[in-house]
Amino acid sequence: MSGPSGPSGPSGPWRDADFRRLWLGQTASQLGEQASLVVLPLYAVLTLHASAGELGVLRAVGQAPILLLSLFVGAWVDRWRTRTTMMLTDLGRALALSAAAVAGLFGLLGLPALLVLAFTVGALSVFFDVAYQASVIRLVQRDQLLPANSALEGSRSAAQIGGPALGGTLVSLLSAPIAAASSALFFTLSFLSLRGIRRAESFPEDREYSEALEHPEEAQHLQEAQHSPQVWRRIHEGLRFVARDTMLRTVCLASAAFQFSFAALMTVYLLFLPRELHLSGTVIGLALTAAGPGALLGSLLAARLPSRFGHGKVLVCAAALGDGIFLYVPALHGSSATTIAALLGAGFVFGCGSQLVNVTIMSVRQAITPPAMQGRTAATITFIGMGTTPLGSLLGGYLAQQWPLRPTLLTTATAMLLSPLILALSPLAHLRQTLPPKP
Repeated sequence: MSGPSGPSGPSGPWRDADFRRLWLGQTASQLGEQASLVVLPLYAVLTLHASAGELGVLRAVGQAPILLLSLFVGAWVDRWRTRTTMMLTDLGRALALSAAAVAGLFGLLGLPALLVLAFTVGALSVFFDVAYQASVIRLVQRDQLLPANSALEGSRSAAQIGGPALGGTLVSLLSAPIAAASSALFFTLSFLSLRGIRRAESFPEDREYSEALEHPEEAQHLQEAQHSPQVWRRIHEGLRFVARDTMLRTVCLASAAFQFSFAALMTVYLLFLPRELHLSGTVIGLALTAAGPGALLGSLLAARLPSRFGHGKVLVCAAALGDGIFLYVPALHGSSATTIAALLGAGFVFGCGSQLVNVTIMSVRQAITPPAMQGRTAATITFIGMGTTPLGSLLGGYLAQQWPLRPTLLTTATAMLLSPLILALSPLAHLRQTLPPKP
């Protein structure tokens, strides 16, 4: 893998023109994606007058590709140029949303077509997200992974704040079809920026991965797996690679524990705010968006703290602080200014800690994973982590039906500490300033 075109130094990866193009493309793509996540449901509600059940189905269809396609996408991405994958997916999303905008303007975009559109955009988003994570290790020097990931995750956090607001504003001021066309423009900008990346990617073939394995029996297993269908063999390799690496296995377990408990907590939280604290929809939205600015701060801190205090200490402390901050929320009462400020503070600290953990873990994962396995590793971790989310939501809803909301919220908030506990008891807790060597 060739290094950046410019030398490393105080400016880090920003000296590399190809990284700047990647950052601009990823930022534009994330803005388009986050805006479309608001535009499509609003179109269903305001134009098609969809019921609550129909809206739930629309959101589920858009999220389904994460669970259905992540493993396949990981196997695919490791065999393709990430630049090509990102360009094609953004071009596809631009064309799909442009066609939807035209159909919407002429009143031809009904709910069945909207469901197809949501699934298409969601599926292409899975391809892009896995590809851009794998692309960083191919474009950035290893000692610049933290600042590079910090920049990319920072722009993603900004998009999560600005994208929904932009989508909602465009729908309110103009119309949902015009807002969809605006999202298509962001994807087009991303396509043009990514097209300007000049560095030729080089990634090892499967045989290089086999040679990198520590145990001969693993290499023998892969040789025997050559008789399996190509895609399933590569998915199996990704699963086995993550399962046999202690640190990656810990990342999977911690991610699954976090996603499960967080999904349960948020189900109860969204009931607790209006029913126990009697907050308005505007205040609830404000409390939920407080995590966005916190995530921006977490991205900035991730570029400095791990190299100063060590990756392990930062991971455990940030996870414990961010995941444990909700423990005091069940004690809040009423809708006073103090209560609102406390909720804003909880959201901000949670966003900061979570993003600090995300960036640090991503850098560690990229450093210890061979280039040929980057896509499959990212997809496997995403699949295992996100796969627990529906179960957590179901559990949170069930507990909220059986118990009062305050003890239920306290129980789910306590469960959030399981993820930092897993990190604290693992080898990840002992990582110092230097990233572990790549296999």
